[in-house]
Amino acid sequence: MSFRVTVVPADRSFEVERDETLLAAALRQSIGLPYGCRDGACGSCKSRLVQGRVVHGAHQHKALSEAEEAQGLILTCCAVPQSDCVVESRQVVAAGQFALQKLPVRVTALDRVAPDVMVMTLQLPANHAFRYHAGQYIEFILPGGVRRSYSMATATEVANTSIELHVRHMPGGKFTDQVFSAMKVKDILRIEGPFGSFFVREDSTKPMVLLASGTGLAPLKAIVGHLRATGNQRPAALYWGCRRRVDLYLDAWAREMAAELPWLTYVPVLSEPTPDDAWTGRTGLVHSAVMADLPDLSGHQVYACGAPVMVDAAQRDFVARCGLPAEEFYADAFVSEADKHGP
Repeated sequence: MSFRVTVVPADRSFEVERDETLLAAALRQSIGLPYGCRDGACGSCKSRLVQGRVVHGAHQHKALSEAEEAQGLILTCCAVPQSDCVVESRQVVAAGQFALQKLPVRVTALDRVAPDVMVMTLQLPANHAFRYHAGQYIEFILPGGVRRSYSMATATEVANTSIELHVRHMPGGKFTDQVFSAMKVKDILRIEGPFGSFFVREDSTKPMVLLASGTGLAPLKAIVGHLRATGNQRPAALYWGCRRRVDLYLDAWAREMAAELPWLTYVPVLSEPTPDDAWTGRTGLVHSAVMADLPDLSGHQVYACGAPVMVDAAQRDFVARCGLPAEEFYADAFVSEADKHGP
């Protein structure tokens, strides 16, 4: 038995097989519902059930609370329909443009740019086109079928032979412990991608806020590179929040881009600077800096990436206090394995 699901306002329909999630069925049929972790942990796929019935598989309360579920919200990554359904999602994209690929990659550089951040460069197979939207991510396929996700920091227009990733060390982490200790240049790894619905909506001319915390800079770096390579001059303001000055591991790159590109501004924000930092720039929460500079976001698009607590606060406050249309907030919350198994 299968059920028919219609997505509004895009008016696109697809079939969902028995015990299949809405998201899996949509992606299988090139209906680009928004998504992030695909594990019920980040909330990026949250949509509204207008009509019909679904049951949810295991998911995190912080991704979908009981109150939200009572209001008709669902997580498409773990929602299985029990009838024909109508789902409201205002961020539907064409998912089938770049097909998923599994391929081997070779580690060509491991640059420790901060105490807990490694910039990893991966060489793609020769004569093999790997295309993706700037902002999307790949998954490493580890022994035993375990997977780890990382956003690509390289624009597809310049990623002819290699891609760059920004890896934060999570002590005890199955993958990051290896990256920071045992991994070596020339090691061969296996990846699959591209994944994710976090990328610039090219049909808009609205000014953009590019909001990052920590290694959430990675996909935004790719987006800046994409805009630069394609000659797109939409105004963009890059806000990057870190704890201390040492954590601004690509501050020089960001300042160089802002100096070169007249449409780009850059605002670094430190939440916990120390006297040793000799910091004279902005301090506090990075999304608060955005609200101080841009109290009216009604005509903007926001692309936010980083810690879930930052992404959630930005979405809540930008919509409630700055007039940002809810459908113009695009996000990729970086959810760790520990986060996925938390309360």
